[in-house]
Amino acid sequence: MSKVRELVEAAALRGIFALPRPARRLIAGRPVRLDGQELALDAQLLLKLQKLSGQEKLSAPTPELAREGMRRSTRLATAAPVSGVVVADRPIPTENGALPARLYRPRELTGTSPLLVFFHGGGWVIGDLDSYDDVCRFLAKHAGIRVLSVGYRLAPEFPFPAALDDSIAAYRYAVDNAAELGTSRDSIAVGGDSAGGNLATSVALHAARSELADPVFQLLIYPAADGTTRRRSRELFGTGFLLTDADMTWFIDHYQPDEELRADPRLSVLLAEDLSGLPPAYVATAGFDPLRDEGEAYAQRLADSGVPVISRRFEDLIHGFANARQVAPRFQEAMFEIVGALRAGLSLRKV
Repeated sequence: MSKVRELVEAAALRGIFALPRPARRLIAGRPVRLDGQELALDAQLLLKLQKLSGQEKLSAPTPELAREGMRRSTRLATAAPVSGVVVADRPIPTENGALPARLYRPRELTGTSPLLVFFHGGGWVIGDLDSYDDVCRFLAKHAGIRVLSVGYRLAPEFPFPAALDDSIAAYRYAVDNAAELGTSRDSIAVGGDSAGGNLATSVALHAARSELADPVFQLLIYPAADGTTRRRSRELFGTGFLLTDADMTWFIDHYQPDEELRADPRLSVLLAEDLSGLPPAYVATAGFDPLRDEGEAYAQRLADSGVPVISRRFEDLIHGFANARQVAPRFQEAMFEIVGALRAGLSLRKV
């Protein structure tokens, strides 16, 4: 019965978004304007439907309930898998056991290509390979590259720095096995969204300060960058825009419960003393996202450190729009722009 209910809800969701614009506006309500920005109708309608369904936040009484909530949201948002993409399980051996991972490539891609090592979001507590399957398929197909999606260990079962240790191990595996993965050592990028963006740039920072080969590019989608400071965007958008202030507290309390240790630059990358020498980066933020200001502050720190960076604010969107790509056109448009930036960044290196 639960599967039937989900099918009905998914059909209803798509039916509502297919209504004429005046009808969608009537359901969503009056336009939301805040901080000189107007929320996209698609985003406002999604938030209204989530509120009506009782799914207004990402946290839950227990991590497992929150994880199931994200899995359910993913099933509702995904109409069909992206076609023309070959997917294979690719477990990554580490000293802590094998990490689940998947390798994606466009079906027509037969030669070598750049590789994006991708770390999923979810506050280091929720999210998995399945909940980011659509994102990785989309990036692989439309950027014309391979994507290695990594299932790192989650908190609170495995608190900081377990997720980062796994992410570094996965990146090292990609470098050491580049030819087998269909790429070359000097054509491997890192990327992720939210907590995954945090892990991606922490991996890049680790590589720059160690013997590990540097990534060639960073794709950072609304990244978490500082676990120590409440910025203005968190006060403005901490309620009613999917990712809430309470969610952010819940996530960081599970990942690093000791507040005094949250200034560790492996977690709060914005606080690193030296960011020079990191690879070029594309940093995407959402206008109605409590993480907006720290992501943009990190982009500015990169620029001030001499790192080539493009900082792009999608001012009418909310946190999590990458996972809602199939729900509404505005989210899809943003993802096409992001994949274009990825293509451009990787085109600087040929294999």
